[in-house]
Amino acid sequence: MAKRVPRTKAGKKAKVKQVMDEWKSGQLHSGSKKGPIVKSQKQAVAIALSQTGQARRKGKGGRSGNSRR
Repeated sequence: MAKRVPRTKAGKKAKVKQVMDEWKSGQLHSGSKKGPIVKSQKQAVAIALSQTGQARRKGKGGRSGNSRR
């Protein structure tokens, strides 16, 4: 069963806050609870965006390598 992704903006903000609070207290794990503890703030943000479903929208911009074909 997949985890439920928050749909409202307030729900997404709350989830990001929850993940960042876990990171600050040193309890955020990568993968599962058995995985290593996350030490990088950038990795914590990436996990938070992934859990809220916002990671798909965050792009680098610009051309990709395949667009020249």
